[in-house]
Amino acid sequence: MDAQQVAKLNAKDADEQTTQDLTEFVQNLLQKMHERFQEMSDSIIGRLDDMGTRLDELESSIGELMTQAGIDEDLAKQTPTENQPQQQE
Repeated sequence: MDAQQVAKLNAKDADEQTTQDLTEFVQNLLQKMHERFQEMSDSIIGRLDDMGTRLDELESSIGELMTQAGIDEDLAKQTPTENQPQQQE
């Protein structure tokens, strides 16, 4: 085997190693990206759940305040004609 053949084999081995290194790097990068997106997704879903709970509590509080103020009773007592604007003659 002459020096030229040895150089070709070394270059081939180096190319294979570079390809393997690049493949491993890309796989690791994709795995990290997947994990990060999963964390972000979980965070967003958690925040949406919290927001939904807070909106439910707000709706309940508004309903209680309306009841305390007697607004619900006043609206229930009104007839449908009272809710409509009066027409001018």
